[in-house]
Order: sequence, then C-alpha cells, then structure tokens
Amino acid sequence: MPQLSATLDRFEPSAISQIFNLAVKLKEEGRAIADFSTGEPDFDTPDHIKRAAQEAIDRGDTKYTAVDGTTAMKEAVAAKFKRDNKLDYHVDQIFVHSGAKPLLADIFRTMLNPGDEVIVPAPCWPSHPGAILAAGGSPVFVSAGVASGYRISADQLEAAITPRTRCFVLCSPSNPTGAAYGAEDLEAFAEVLLKHPDIWIVTDDLYEHIVFDEFPFATIASVAPPLCGRTITVNGVSKAYAMTGWRIGFAGIPKPFMTGLMKLCSQATGNPSSIGQAAAIAALEGPQDFLHARAHAYEHRRDAALKVLNQVEGLTCSMPEGSFYLFPDCSKLYGRKTQNGSVLANSADFCRYILEDWNVATVPGSAFQADDCFRISIAVADEEVNRGCDLIRQACAALT
Repeated sequence: MPQLSATLDRFEPSAISQIFNLAVKLKEEGRAIADFSTGEPDFDTPDHIKRAAQEAIDRGDTKYTAVDGTTAMKEAVAAKFKRDNKLDYHVDQIFVHSGAKPLLADIFRTMLNPGDEVIVPAPCWPSHPGAILAAGGSPVFVSAGVASGYRISADQLEAAITPRTRCFVLCSPSNPTGAAYGAEDLEAFAEVLLKHPDIWIVTDDLYEHIVFDEFPFATIASVAPPLCGRTITVNGVSKAYAMTGWRIGFAGIPKPFMTGLMKLCSQATGNPSSIGQAAAIAALEGPQDFLHARAHAYEHRRDAALKVLNQVEGLTCSMPEGSFYLFPDCSKLYGRKTQNGSVLANSADFCRYILEDWNVATVPGSAFQADDCFRISIAVADEEVNRGCDLIRQACAALT
C-alpha cells in the first residue's frame, strides 16, 4: 500500500476536535451537554460586516487576489496596527492569510530547519507545537503553573535558550489559561531576547480585544521597538469579531521574512478568500465599540464561573486577565473514585468522567502540556456557564 508522510508521526490529532466531535455525538443521542470544549464566540458576526461581504459578492469580487491579500485589506490591517498597537508597518509588510492558524503554520514552515528549537510557554495552544513539529522543528516547553498565574518568567526564558533556538512564540492573552503578559513582563523578555539577535519572535495576539478588569493589552514589538526587525505580530478577526468561519488572519512581518513567506504561500494557499477579506475590512474599519461590550460579557461569565468553581474542593483556579477560558487545576482529585469505581489518574480521566457521567464537555490539560488541569471555554450563554459549572461542582462532590 502507498505510504503516508513520516511527518504525521511527529504530532497528534487535535484533542480539542476529538472532544468536540464526541460532544456532538452525545448531543445527537439526546444528551443535554454543557459544551465548554471549543474556543468559538457564541456571538454572531456583526451585521455591518455581513453586509460588506454581501456587497462584495454583488460587485463580483469573487476572483483571485494577490497571494498576501488585497491592497485595501492590507491598508486596513496596517491602519489597525497603528491605531491599536502603535506599530508602523508599511503595507508591503502586511501578510493576509486564510486564518491565523494556517498563517502560523506557514510562518514556521518558512522559518524552521530540521532540529531548530522553538521556545513555547506552557500551558499552550496545541496548534503551536503541532505546527512547529509539522515544519520539522522541535518545541521546547517552558512551564508555569497556577501559582504563577500561568506566566513564565524572563529567567525561565533565558534558561531555555540554546544554540539551536530559532524562535520564541508568545500567546497573550493565552489559550488555554487566559493569562496575559503586561508591558513590564514583555520588557523583561525583550531584555533577554536582545542578547540573542538570531532568535525570531512570533506573537499570537488573537485575544487582544478580550481583556478583563481594564487590563492594558501590550505586544512585544510595540514595547520593545529594537525587536521589530525580527518580530512577527500575528492577529486576526476570528475571536474579537466573531468571525471564526470567515477564515482571515494577518500579520505584520519584517521585510526579509516576507520574501520567503510569499514564495511558500504562492505554491500553497494561493490567496485568502476575497469575500472574507471584504468582510474583514469592514470589521477593522467599522465601529469598534461593541468589542468592549463583548469583552465585558465574557468578564461577567468568568466571574460567574469562578464564583462556583472556587468553592469546589479539589479545584484550584487562577484569575484570567483575558481570552474566554478558565484553566482549573484538578490534580488534587486524582486518585479519587467515580460512582462506577473508576480511579481518576489524569486530566483525560477527569474530563471523560464529567462528560460521560455529568454531561459537561471540557478539554483535558494534557492537550495543552499541562496534565494537572482542564480547560473550560466560557464562550457560551450565561445560563450555560452557570449550569455547566454547577454540574462540575456536583461531579467533584460525588467522587470518593
């Protein structure tokens, strides 16, 4: 039989997708699942964005675009970076792609040679190490726990750097923890990175507009301008603008890197969706006031969830600064028994238990390089947050 690529053996399928698919199956069987498994806003795409897409269709804007996006789209992205982040990217430094996820994958494919190391703070989004491994690189995990709010230190970063380090990737606010790095944290990272001029920096800023308690979002290229020449600032419209299905991501990229990325993508994706770009332009250039209102809604859900979970014996929660996730530590429950006599040994056991016995879908922390924890997405209706968290409370109380 014909063989598949050996590269596929380097990484696992998405655990998030597996949990989501199981939750869908149980729902189809008639189970009332409280689904905390996916990081997708429950809000709809705003009407003015949908209208812009329809108008583009009516105009016949349905053809190929440039590999890196339309000029109008790149101008909108450059203006967004200047307005929101004080970053002065030229239009020629903007790359638009079919979502931030494939953009990150192609960035690593452009950057890495076999054996190159990429430092990844953990807990981390599984697609970061997955994309690194698929590109031939080796993720080097630097771990932080609930006691530090899931934030690594500059000392930890420096200790992880070796002669093979090619890149440092940072997601803030974080998926899966909600932890966010402030300007002082980024300045400390910059002090380390400035001593290592051959290291690229990739920032995943998709949750920029979902921050709580007036937390001041910062990105390292604006905090440390000397690093701009080797920092790739990735963002998109999926999370803040509730446009996950539109598949538009973008980045501000140093000019030397653009040539390689253009070369790769010209033979791969070809170009991002013309209709998606029209919608994304409307998102970036249109009203922005609803972003704060939606962030406040997520903040309210965070507080409601923590009010319940902080009272659960065996769970330890941090206070997320942003995104729409909670990442409780459930390791104190390991060794306890379920009603059918099964012993919980890890996060997968815990998540399977609360799904199969209590109808709550979450994601085991092992998917995020943190087997002591599990991820809850609060991108669901308020009443579902309350119902699901109360079911988790009951499930934990039922263990012996």
